[in-house]
Amino acid sequence: MISAEENRRLTDTVPGTPAGLVLRGYWQPAALVDELTPDRPVVPVTLMGEKLVLFRAEDGQYGLLGRHCPHRGADLCYGRREDGGLRCTFHGWLYDVNGHCLEQPAEPADSHFHKMLRHKAYPCQERNGIVFAYLGDGDPPPLPEHDCFEAPEQHTFAFKGLWECNWLQALEVGIDPAHASFLHRFFEDEDPEEAYGKQFRGGAAGTNIPLTRILREFSRPMIRTEDTDFGFRLVTTRDIDSSTVHYRITNLVFPNAIAIPMSDEMTITQWHVPIDNTHCYWYSIFTSFGGAVDRDLMRAQRLQVHTLPDYRPLTNRNNRYGFNANEQRHKTFTGMGLDINVHDQWAVESPGPIQDRTQEHLGQSDVGIKRYRRLLKQAMGAKGAAELPFRPGSDRLLNLRGPVAIDAFGSTSDSDCWKQLDLERRQPHSWAKDPWRVDTTC
Repeated sequence: MISAEENRRLTDTVPGTPAGLVLRGYWQPAALVDELTPDRPVVPVTLMGEKLVLFRAEDGQYGLLGRHCPHRGADLCYGRREDGGLRCTFHGWLYDVNGHCLEQPAEPADSHFHKMLRHKAYPCQERNGIVFAYLGDGDPPPLPEHDCFEAPEQHTFAFKGLWECNWLQALEVGIDPAHASFLHRFFEDEDPEEAYGKQFRGGAAGTNIPLTRILREFSRPMIRTEDTDFGFRLVTTRDIDSSTVHYRITNLVFPNAIAIPMSDEMTITQWHVPIDNTHCYWYSIFTSFGGAVDRDLMRAQRLQVHTLPDYRPLTNRNNRYGFNANEQRHKTFTGMGLDINVHDQWAVESPGPIQDRTQEHLGQSDVGIKRYRRLLKQAMGAKGAAELPFRPGSDRLLNLRGPVAIDAFGSTSDSDCWKQLDLERRQPHSWAKDPWRVDTTC
């Protein structure tokens, strides 16, 4: 249990809060590229309580500006994208992607007033379907060399979804490996041929035994954390018999992302990004180490269960997450269908918009959650973005490749067997760098 005040400090990310300053010190997803349509590449964005507008300028650059025009407060989401920037439709003031006011057409022709004005603006860059923004102080760090950023576009697919809860409880479900044996338990195993685009449906690397069976029959895993230069790795093992171990390798990418296996050839890197203190988006980049991603299929699968433009799940608390008592008796542990995103959504929304952690009792299987909270509290003591941990930069010798995320079988006598399986799946791809080689470059 923690105090109410400590819970508030860990969960509150509005401007000026300790946790908010930590998250602002790293690149954060702001929107999917798909949201900026060719006919209207301007969208409202709310990040950590800040109301903003994202647009793609005519030259392809992205701008993330304060949502309200600094002249008279009009909503720039209705602005005109023209003349190299975004123009307010109230009085025609024009802003570029850096927040410079380029024109004030109603002012005198010889006025220099516009040169004295700088609107709120945050740097942006796009990687594999997501526009990232940096809201912190000082110069932004480089984006790390993670697999999801280095992979060619055709090997990735990006999507997002809305959850009606605080970002921290959303993140913590991803660093809790024990829950998969219960929350995602299926009483029947699907045909692996039907598994594409579905987590926990295929087999682990090195076998065709369904993961659903492994999770169902071996529900008491051993979990340990290993420090890394991006956060920490969770190594979860399940003893199958006297000579065989199942390894599930997942990761906390500080401050608010996870990297987890989806199948024997695909990983998910997922950020849990606060909209405000009671709503968040998860953003995911699916990265394939096999063939090119079938984007049309994966998008179709997700659009069947989400509404646009808000990316709200169709199954939610308003329809009791699709709960069916007969299904709970015979088909799934939750009775909430076969989509594990719905299971996770229920698990993180049901404690309330902001979980009351003064009433929780963490056990040994919650080692990842305990480790993360310690890191977050330590980071909240930093005096500025430059002091934050796990930020790549030219002054730090950091190897940020990977993070490795894999389900694999191995021998009880070889605890590193999963590393070799990861190396083997990387070998055909020039972009999939060796994460086990020590990086000595600056």
